[in-house]
Amino acid sequence: MQPAITFEEFWNWDSAAEALPQLLSTFVETTLLITVVGTLIAVTLGLLLAVLVEALPGIVTKPLRFVMDFIRMTPLIVQLIFVSYLVPVSWPLLWVGTVVIGVHYSTYMAESYIAGIASVDKGQWEAARALSLSQGRTWRDVVIPQGIRATLPSLGNWAIAMFKDTPFLFGIGVIEMVTEAQQYGAATFRYNEAFTIAGLIFLVASLVTAFAVRRLEKALVY
Repeated sequence: MQPAITFEEFWNWDSAAEALPQLLSTFVETTLLITVVGTLIAVTLGLLLAVLVEALPGIVTKPLRFVMDFIRMTPLIVQLIFVSYLVPVSWPLLWVGTVVIGVHYSTYMAESYIAGIASVDKGQWEAARALSLSQGRTWRDVVIPQGIRATLPSLGNWAIAMFKDTPFLFGIGVIEMVTEAQQYGAATFRYNEAFTIAGLIFLVASLVTAFAVRRLEKALVY
């Protein structure tokens, strides 16, 4: 029988202390940056797509729907690699990957927005027409605020999902936190510490995001 693995063989506190600063630095400089900027792109573009789908005639929305479905149903890693070969070599792959992941998740958020818009009571539209509000003002002041309130929990979930998908950027050579953990393990043969710390950072950041979304959701309830 093989001897049981001791705790010292499984976990080394010195290696953990050495890996932690490197992983935290990569998390802030790369993983968090990708998530924040990607979420801003997804939230903004997703809302624009939802409004266009709901406001424009079918002859325009059907091709738009097709493009959205194509992006949503194509694997993110494939999109990242494909786009990375299309753009000029001089373009920073970090920003290329951030835009791709933002556009990818904008299609998911657009569907959430569409559901939120559909949940707005028809009486709100009728009241806006009775007040002679323009279509633009009706969307801006009546429909979109209510739709966003209904959509907020779903948007938060998509933001967390995007955060957990940032490791896919390794496919185009971006060194994010998981890749940093893998490289640390390859250099020191201490994979357990590096990947455990990376997983804990993902967990803590996801919990903080979920808590912030819940607080924002409660603040917007009226």
